[in-house]
Amino acid sequence: MTAFRSALFQLYFLLLTLAMGLGALPIRVLRQERTALAYAKLWSRLVLAGLRLCGIRIVVEGLERLPAGPCLIASQHQSFFDGFVWMNLVPKPAYIIKQELTRVPLVGPMLLLAGMIPVMRHAGARALRSLMAATQEAFAEGRQIVIFPEGTRTIPGARVPLQPGIVALAKQSPVPVVPVATNSGLFWPRSGWSKTPGIITVAIGNPLPPTEGRSALIAAITAQWEELCTRHNLPLPVDNSVSDMRVF
Repeated sequence: MTAFRSALFQLYFLLLTLAMGLGALPIRVLRQERTALAYAKLWSRLVLAGLRLCGIRIVVEGLERLPAGPCLIASQHQSFFDGFVWMNLVPKPAYIIKQELTRVPLVGPMLLLAGMIPVMRHAGARALRSLMAATQEAFAEGRQIVIFPEGTRTIPGARVPLQPGIVALAKQSPVPVVPVATNSGLFWPRSGWSKTPGIITVAIGNPLPPTEGRSALIAAITAQWEELCTRHNLPLPVDNSVSDMRVF
């Protein structure tokens, strides 16, 4: 039954994405950025609604902790689910995404038009400078930046070093940094198409006070992750070391 329901969702997802991708062509031609974001929100909402086919429910804890206006959301990343859920939890989301996603047919151009921020993960300092310029512009527009400090999808509970891009972005703009923990990978794994029935929890922490230096910010983020995971019975957070290999 789980395999059947997962296959049904996969078919739903593919048909929905194809239909909405084609429907977005006029928005792309007319370069309607505001409409593009609203359209992306609708697509994300319909994708997540389809998870009911797999017996998956979504619970969000701590929405009241999100600050008004621009902020930097530092979320754990275990699943493609994490790339959809924030589209409708904040008013003007802007994900930091890998450059490769912008080349996906139909979807990629809409990501750019909706204001998502691509980054070349292996381009070093040049990528970091480009990222900081793009996020500065997004903050000026009052957007909420979603970043995954782990740098890639991880197995729930796995220990990976956090990437230094989160520190650079936090230092350049005085916006709140909001840690977020999740267990999404338990039900929507990072690879494969099978999905497990259950409750995906998104736990939002308290905005962090200003911190000085890389180690202080990383320690504050991971401490909040650990507290959220303990309180909500989620997989334990990642290690609090920092790698210099990627920008996010």
